Amino acid sequence: MGDRDTLSVYDTQAEDYARMIDTDRPYPRLERFIDTLPAGGHVLDLGCGPGVWAARMVERGLEVDALDAAEGMAAVARQRYGLEVRVAGFDAVTGEAVYDGIWAHYSLLHAPRAAMPGHLAALSRALRPGGLFLIAMKLGTGEARDRRNRFYTYYGEEELAGLLGAAGLDVFEREYGCETGFDGSAHDFIVLHARRT
Repeated sequence: MGDRDTLSVYDTQAEDYARMIDTDRPYPRLERFIDTLPAGGHVLDLGCGPGVWAARMVERGLEVDALDAAEGMAAVARQRYGLEVRVAGFDAVTGEAVYDGIWAHYSLLHAPRAAMPGHLAALSRALRPGGLFLIAMKLGTGEARDRRNRFYTYYGEEELAGLLGAAGLDVFEREYGCETGFDGSAHDFIVLHARRT
């Protein structure tokens, strides 16, 4: 279901992680994502963590499926926001034409490189035609562990865009930046906005 050491961090440090990302809302990237979706649309929050983003989507009137592989994160999301969270890994997404949007915000970076094409293909199938896909990832090369022993796979911009294209996802916007993560280290990131073709 996922890397054991990574899940252990999220199980045991979920409250700390929640405090780090629980900034003042609205979060502009999320608000733009929601604004692009049909009113009352069906959305998957893939790797929902402590539920901050999913809760806002619900507030904005969306039907949200929240999924996370860490029971600790799911518990925080339930306690803080009353969310129903399915505890499962990325392989649990198996539906076809189910979602108007998928929010994969710093979640798929924990998937092994060999598994990524399969995950993206399944996520693409789960989107309705024209459905919106947002993925945020750390830029780089190879696979490594951070200071908290979480597993990461890093991608270059064109490699990642190519993987999305191969899965039937058409990238129409790219964002870039640098920020400090949960382990205290700075990283360059990319956010790709795509639609199912």
